[in-house]
Amino acid sequence: MSEERRKRRQNREGDAPKNRKTWRYAIVLALFAVVFLAGRYYRDHKYDSFAKCLAAHQARMYGLYWCPHCAEQKEMFGAAFRYVPYQECALKEKPGEMAPQCKAAGVKLFPSWQFGSNPPTEGVFSLDELSDKTGCSLP
Repeated sequence: MSEERRKRRQNREGDAPKNRKTWRYAIVLALFAVVFLAGRYYRDHKYDSFAKCLAAHQARMYGLYWCPHCAEQKEMFGAAFRYVPYQECALKEKPGEMAPQCKAAGVKLFPSWQFGSNPPTEGVFSLDELSDKTGCSLP
């Protein structure tokens, strides 16, 4: 083997471990990213089926956009709240007035939940309480 060929071969072999390390770091980083994103997706969509079940069992939440207790109730569901039947009772264009659906239901305190044809019940309910009232199972 010529001296020049030997030097090229040593250079190639000398670079190989560095390339392998770079690939290993990239793979480990990619795995961490996948695990993080999967966990985040699960956390945000954990209650999707529960919220859909509430809708199927005719549970409805009445609330106000400025109400801190309503915000607390919404946060319990995370991103799954979009599946909860929700009626906004505050009219932004007419401050101090309530939406006609809220008046018809007889809602006075917020948040309120209506289960089927029963009158609305005021208060922040835990997910366990909502599960008991509707028969929907939690994940």
